[in-house]
Amino acid sequence: MPPGAIFLSASVPDEKRAPQFSATADVVAITSAVNALTQVALGRRRLVWGGHPAITPMIRLIAESMRVDYSQWVHLHQSKYFEAQFPEDNAYFSSITYSEAVAGDQAQSLLVMRKEMFSSRQFDAAVFIGGMGGIVDEFDLFCAAQPDATLVPIYSTGGATLELKSRMNREDAALSDNLDYIALLHAQLGVPNRERRYTTPAYQPADETRRLRRHRTK
Repeated sequence: MPPGAIFLSASVPDEKRAPQFSATADVVAITSAVNALTQVALGRRRLVWGGHPAITPMIRLIAESMRVDYSQWVHLHQSKYFEAQFPEDNAYFSSITYSEAVAGDQAQSLLVMRKEMFSSRQFDAAVFIGGMGGIVDEFDLFCAAQPDATLVPIYSTGGATLELKSRMNREDAALSDNLDYIALLHAQLGVPNRERRYTTPAYQPADETRRLRRHRTK
């Protein structure tokens, strides 16, 4: 069976909209963590997120430097409620699901989109980076829809991820202390650094042992 997808919940807190989250957010750490997740996952796992005007362009720039067909490895979900605000970078992603808006109701429109997103496929894990109140909402909804998935809130990025500590049923100091995000995510997500990348998911073997590069011998 091929590996499941990884859900990304991330944003850079806005100082005016959410000063309580902006005060603890580390923008450099947020950027580094999103970069690291893209490098760890792309070509190995499908990456799914709710299209965000700060995160989508970031992932596109990183993905374009990698030798994979990133349009096949990522899937965006967007609510038509935000149609006028869709980032131009959406045009570079061929896999996008648009959810219908609830007229005049942003919160309900987001709820519709998130429920559709979390029921759309099997997720092996979810990574939470920085963010505002929406991160907490997505954490709760994701846990309800995908109870067996691994949860990776990277506390060192600050913002809303710090609110998730009380919701976690395990302690893990690495989520607060390990700033080597590539190593952290390889370990937390169970993605071996020896795992090959594939141009498209169609070429990826279901058998994990066949996906690993062999150690060279003399």
